[in-house]
Amino acid sequence: MLGPVILAASRSDRMRRLVSAAPVTKQVVDRFIPGETVDEIVPIIEDLTAKGLELTMDVVGEDITTPEQATAARDAYLLLVERIKDLGLGTRVEMSVKLSMFGQALPGGHELALANVRPVVEAAAAIGTTVTLDAEDHTTLDSMFAIHDELRKDFPQTGCVIQAYLFRTEADARRLAENGSRVRLVKGAYKEPAEVAYQQKHEIDKAYVRVLRTLMEGEGYPMVGSHDPRLISIAQELAHQAGRKLDEYEFQMLYGIRGDEHLRLAAEGHRMRVYTAYGTDWYGYFMRRLAEKPANLRFFVRSMITKG
Repeated sequence: MLGPVILAASRSDRMRRLVSAAPVTKQVVDRFIPGETVDEIVPIIEDLTAKGLELTMDVVGEDITTPEQATAARDAYLLLVERIKDLGLGTRVEMSVKLSMFGQALPGGHELALANVRPVVEAAAAIGTTVTLDAEDHTTLDSMFAIHDELRKDFPQTGCVIQAYLFRTEADARRLAENGSRVRLVKGAYKEPAEVAYQQKHEIDKAYVRVLRTLMEGEGYPMVGSHDPRLISIAQELAHQAGRKLDEYEFQMLYGIRGDEHLRLAAEGHRMRVYTAYGTDWYGYFMRRLAEKPANLRFFVRSMITKG
């Protein structure tokens, strides 16, 4: 029940100031966002890949207001690509991007976002890796899918994200599964109205399984974005039923959540990719992690009480 409240707070400047000022906040944020700069994140990349894990990297930040900020976001990702190249990990580390960070919500935003993200996709391809376009709220998705289609003309490995709680997602999944896309399926972490999205957990879980079955039986590459043990087991069974080998799909989980499960799945031979965010504009990302799972919120509140 607190999820919608927290998601609303993620857009509140007043709550941003209050949370940012709390003395304990940085310690808790570090659980989910282990660095602010590329230099700080490199040891994390090296440690996780040494353990047999793969990564998708997210430079946090989405509420930009100027074209200059969008250009800066592009340049931050290009710098990340260079560091991944230097590490020789182009086949192990990909990137996730939010098109809002590349200017999607600004005037002329669709064209601006495409122009800014294309050099990142090109640079990623040059070192043997790729980019996945993160899904945001439902009003942005037609633009995101159009940019995804455009990028795949030259870079067919470009991925995208779909959200199980949206009514439209089953149709989106059928289209994407037919054209061989790389697709990450998540439950969804934005506050969406009842007119476009399921509101109850059991409805979202059922939709997740329906969509996942479509992806597993299709021609694309499914990326299972979930920490839910039941859904992970269902994903393994659906992959088996569809005749998929272990390298024909993957699991993805967030840095800082269920780390032991990351290692267990990798040890069993699964491709296990850790979604790892870094940067200074962490607030929106952090609040959505709290909204997604009550245990995350309890962890934060308990830490504030203990340290307070």
